Amino acid sequence: MLTPGKPLKPGAGADMRTPNVLDSADRDVLRDRARKAEQELMGVQMASMDELTLLSNRHGFEALARLGLEACQQLGKPATLLFFDLDHFKRINQLYGRAEGDDALKTFADVLRIAFRESDVIGRLGSDEFAALLTGANAVDIAEIRARLEEILDERNATVHRGYDIRFSVAQIEFNPDLHKTVESLMLALDELRHQGQVGV
Repeated sequence: MLTPGKPLKPGAGADMRTPNVLDSADRDVLRDRARKAEQELMGVQMASMDELTLLSNRHGFEALARLGLEACQQLGKPATLLFFDLDHFKRINQLYGRAEGDDALKTFADVLRIAFRESDVIGRLGSDEFAALLTGANAVDIAEIRARLEEILDERNATVHRGYDIRFSVAQIEFNPDLHKTVESLMLALDELRHQGQVGV
């Protein structure tokens, strides 16, 4: 037993290591593991992100929307899914080129980022299709959302002086936990309504 002020006998504590002090080999191992963890995390983020628009891709959107819906269910809050696609997008690519089409997609992604809250989940599902899950929101006024987005788009269209204006269609469905057990089933239900012409402006 160690007694304060009493000298240690020779050799006492020789096998004890000073706590929280790492030798160079330990530091190298920890540094290597931290680097690998960082690379794996970056890989997951990249796999979940659309490189062009820097929004979540379909995989990332579904994962984040799943968490958002779970939170809404736990708190007893509503949620609404919005679906967007750009009008005449193929025509933009054909007439003005692929680079111009990419620019239109990036512009629309920026507009969605500006228009919605940080708590909403926004993603690019593929090609010219985008989605936004509005957490804590009942079915929304599509006309109001369209007007808000078009106002921001009109500012962008006016400053860039393209040979075309970016326009879009939007559809919505309110999350019903009795009908939609998963994010995928909610998206499928909205897709079916769109094809039946029951939603969208």
